[in-house]
Amino acid sequence: MLGANVMWGLMSPLSKMVIVGGIVTPLVITNLRMAGAMVLFWITSLFVPREHVPLPDLARLFCAGMLGVLINQSCFMMGVGLTSPGDASIITTSMPLWVMILAALILKEPITAKKVGGIVCGATGALLLILSSGHVGADRASGIWGDLLVLTAQFSYALYLTLYKNFVARYSLVTLMKWMFTFAFLVNFCYAAPSLYSTVWSALSWAEIGSLAFTVVCGTYIAYVLIMIGQKTLRPTVVGMYNYFQPIVACMVGIYMGLDTFNLEKLAAILLIFCGVWLVTRSKSRAQMLAEQSQQQKTINKYGTKAAFRN
Repeated sequence: MLGANVMWGLMSPLSKMVIVGGIVTPLVITNLRMAGAMVLFWITSLFVPREHVPLPDLARLFCAGMLGVLINQSCFMMGVGLTSPGDASIITTSMPLWVMILAALILKEPITAKKVGGIVCGATGALLLILSSGHVGADRASGIWGDLLVLTAQFSYALYLTLYKNFVARYSLVTLMKWMFTFAFLVNFCYAAPSLYSTVWSALSWAEIGSLAFTVVCGTYIAYVLIMIGQKTLRPTVVGMYNYFQPIVACMVGIYMGLDTFNLEKLAAILLIFCGVWLVTRSKSRAQMLAEQSQQQKTINKYGTKAAFRN
């Protein structure tokens, strides 16, 4: 999860750089991500055991592809193109909150004090990091629509993590990803084809080509492999909490490029984010609580029976 979010943190400024160039639109970048990942996952599937997926599960994978890939990526890329990077970074901090609420409603996961404290702690650190970087509020043209699109992307991905937590355990990550990206690409291509055809690819600089290559290979293919491993292993709330590492990466990139400086505020923000993730990972899941209640009931029954026998 850490590796995936580091790649996503690097992908955001690189994608913004390409979009600002004006040659490639957010819709085209989204289609390139889906097409590239689809091809790479199908190639990967040639080297792993083949799995049969029945029609009902293909329908579930179609819905998963819409939530976890199409809506998430399309809304995020279009939102980044309309709003400022700072505003987009702030809105991404809402995802762990959405995951906690949806996991409580759908999976009946308990909302514990550690979860709430961890999310508040992590969100505070992320906001402090973003606000101290001084990029908030830039380029407010059509900002409200961009903010709403980024928010929709966060909610869509949180819903995907929650609804398909148990389903993803049925198949290998390659099988899941190749079908999800295939369905997402086919739907997106229906309305992205004109933009792809009208793009002047020869006008792209080598830096923009490199940014697009990183976005497709690292920010999509490798990142989704890592995300799927994390989703199979961790609870949805824990998965969502790693989203707070993206602002840290963006901040480090800004410092490396000489666009920002490191100070005590940033150190405090990073510590708050790590503390928040630690608290959520230490919180108890529904299964753990049920196991403890069952053990306590067995203990009560055991000693209660012995006491009754002595009497």
